[in-house]
Amino acid sequence: MIPEADILVVGGGLGGVAAALAACRAGRSVVLTEETDWIGGQLTSQAVPPDEHPWVEQFGTTASYRRLREEIRRYYRHWYPLRAEASALTDLNPGAGRVSKLCHEPKVALAVLEGMLAPHRAAGRLTVLTEHRPVSAESDNDVVRSVTLEDLRDGTRRTLTARYVLDATETGEVLHLAGVEHANGAEARAEFDEPHAPDEAQPLNQQGITVCFALSHHEGEDHTIDRPDDYAFWRGYRPAFWPGPLLGFDAPDPRTLEPVPRTFVPNPDLDPLGVSADQSADAGDKELWGFRRILARKLHAPGAFESDITLVNWPLNDYWLKPYIGEEAEALCGARQLSLSLLHWLQTEAPRADGGTGFPGLRIRPDVTGTADGLAKAAYVRESRRIKAVTTVTEHDVAIDLVGPYGGTRHRDSVGVGGYRIDLHPSTGGDNYIDIGSVPFEIPLGALVPRRVRNLLPAGKNIGTTHITNGCYRLHPVEWNVGEVAGALAAHCVAEDVEPHQVQAEDKRFEEFARLLDRAGVQRHWPDVRGY
Repeated sequence: MIPEADILVVGGGLGGVAAALAACRAGRSVVLTEETDWIGGQLTSQAVPPDEHPWVEQFGTTASYRRLREEIRRYYRHWYPLRAEASALTDLNPGAGRVSKLCHEPKVALAVLEGMLAPHRAAGRLTVLTEHRPVSAESDNDVVRSVTLEDLRDGTRRTLTARYVLDATETGEVLHLAGVEHANGAEARAEFDEPHAPDEAQPLNQQGITVCFALSHHEGEDHTIDRPDDYAFWRGYRPAFWPGPLLGFDAPDPRTLEPVPRTFVPNPDLDPLGVSADQSADAGDKELWGFRRILARKLHAPGAFESDITLVNWPLNDYWLKPYIGEEAEALCGARQLSLSLLHWLQTEAPRADGGTGFPGLRIRPDVTGTADGLAKAAYVRESRRIKAVTTVTEHDVAIDLVGPYGGTRHRDSVGVGGYRIDLHPSTGGDNYIDIGSVPFEIPLGALVPRRVRNLLPAGKNIGTTHITNGCYRLHPVEWNVGEVAGALAAHCVAEDVEPHQVQAEDKRFEEFARLLDRAGVQRHWPDVRGY
């Protein structure tokens, strides 16, 4: 029997987990649902190490996000045979990957997130329903009355009601089901006068998705997978804006679009303690093995691990032939075939530094992703449906070329901060990378408040950004921040019998809510730092 709850959080990714934690900390009852059998979204079921700004070790996140990061490190220090000098590092990077200062395995993040939720589940405040997907919603009078979810294990349907509904799905699915006004794909330039927007609206022009997977390498062994069904297509596919075949080590530099060769050397002899992860200085994507490495064997006692483990989320397996929102089944099938084809190509045809071809010792790791085939449980979805919000964040708020390196919009109703380049991957509309400098930004509460609906809040990538600004608001710490604020706001509105629109619009009510965020350790403004 599922208890009635104050707050229903649909979607158990990073935003959903943060929302549930915030609402439970405030004493509210919560039901949290998740489509896969793992909570954690980007960090776990999608197998994506965190993309973060360069100041993440000092400031620029919420206190609860910092706790998540430190608990991940604590897990490695406690359970893994780390070298003493690695264990002693306050800024331990378990995978010594270059994309992040905290590259780590999905299952470690899962264990930590489950631990963070555990006391609330034990207290009866929190019910978690995994393998449940929203299939319909009922709304009237600007209120979402119920959401119906299907149990993917047996087809059972459950209709849940709550005072507040938080959409933390990867695609803004509840916005669609409940008839909440939203945007999809690229807005027309005329709507917000964004320099990088297209002339006309393109709702099917969405960033590509990626089906990630993990690899280790075992010299002298042969782990070659069967030739994938679509291998011939992907082996011959050459995008018009690419310097060569997609399955090849030449790819555009996202920032300049100039062709740049990538290198691939499994298990390099370099000491991983010397790796620097600072995306403001170097995107780190030119050496593929170390780019998203999530376990570095040389950080541990000799012989503890036969191989590093690296996470494959590269230019070579971004999928953009069909939009995920609107053609989910076809896009997911295509993205899975692309990733399997990339693996087969790496094992059989990829050029080696010694002049040979193929790395048959590459082994896909189902034990890392928690799946039978070794592909991630869910696609990495970079772009969601986005609410039509009280406040829409546009390129004019964050782009360095428009506001200068120390500029950016300061919001009266700031409820958090973030920082990342405007990073759009190749899209289903035929666009190459759009990767441009941005400034550290504030998250306005108005971007979390729908223009019309009174009891639904976005709790992830579905806030009031545009196709362009989603490129810097979509990363892990911002998704967590958005979810945490959405959960806190819903709990506050239940406790005070007010509505989100009132909290956002009325100075006195906002100041009261802001004090709650300040006490919870939600950083709402930046110190004097420069964009990149």
